[in-house]
Amino acid sequence: MLNRLQAVEDRYEQLNTWLSDPDIVNDPKKLREYSKEQSDIQLTVETYRQYKTIAQQLLDAKSMLDEKLDTEMREMVKEEVNDLETQAELLKEELKILLLPKDPNDDKNVIVEIRGAAGGDEAALFAGDLYRMYSRYAEAQGWKSEVIESNPTGLGGFKEIIFMINGKGAYSKLKFENGAHRVQRVPETESGGRIHTSTATVAVLPEAEEVEIELNENDIRVDTFCSSGPGGQSVNTTKSAVRLTHIPTGTVVSCQDEKSQIKNKEKAMKVLRARIYDKVQQEAQNEYDSNRKNAVGTGDRSERIRTYNFPQNRVTDHRIGLTIQKLDTILTGKIDEIVDALVLDDQAKRMGSDGEYV
Repeated sequence: MLNRLQAVEDRYEQLNTWLSDPDIVNDPKKLREYSKEQSDIQLTVETYRQYKTIAQQLLDAKSMLDEKLDTEMREMVKEEVNDLETQAELLKEELKILLLPKDPNDDKNVIVEIRGAAGGDEAALFAGDLYRMYSRYAEAQGWKSEVIESNPTGLGGFKEIIFMINGKGAYSKLKFENGAHRVQRVPETESGGRIHTSTATVAVLPEAEEVEIELNENDIRVDTFCSSGPGGQSVNTTKSAVRLTHIPTGTVVSCQDEKSQIKNKEKAMKVLRARIYDKVQQEAQNEYDSNRKNAVGTGDRSERIRTYNFPQNRVTDHRIGLTIQKLDTILTGKIDEIVDALVLDDQAKRMGSDGEYV
């Protein structure tokens, strides 16, 4: 591990040199590429340097124990050794995590798609609850959210809502939300007081940049139409709503949230690019998993990942066996406990039982 860390530090110093080179400074592409790489490894290098300082202090302290010391001084040095050993071990564990291969999408913005599934109006209401939960979580993180497309119901829910969250690291936190979310509660539409079970599906897609997914304009059919609201009534008489169809894949995206046709097309293009990028990634992941004998579940969208039980004020994430008795708090956007647990579980799975990499 120390050899790998030294290699990372050497690379960091090399990048420092390059970023001071006038030829690099005047090359926007290389400047952006090297700056991003340096930023990505900066925390690892800083932590490694801190570890080296502690390790040297530890060696110095231990060497003092070989000298002739009075009882009081010896006890002080022993206490310092114990403290330094604890610090070194904590830094070592942190470095193991920092050296894990990074998901190239982790720092990206995300496009979140929530759809009511089984349960009719109640599923749509639950989709609305999930949308508000993620929106408030994003706000607490200092991120910005923006609705791209929605299909609201008259009761305040959504048959479907697609929105974008802009913020560094958004994908790293929200990528584990992919899957079917189940709710158990007495519906507002139910007069008999019976508990119903409904579901909504969540898809979290990393925003794809144009350089990652090149879409040929000739492969995209653009249709315009008048936007409509709940019940199908016309909202405006101009054809501001846009529907994009990617002919090679059959992917269809529509957007009518903006009054401007141009803005709707821009939003729809972002979703289209993200869906096709996700499709390419899913195909690559499926091929990778098929070559593994012991492929494990990764939060597939058809997989039920979490249950929200209102009578018991309980949320259970089935993938990691986590149960939290504060559903009311979680629905206000305070999902950090769940997100952090899923991130830690992912890190543990990518490391062996002895703490080494798998």
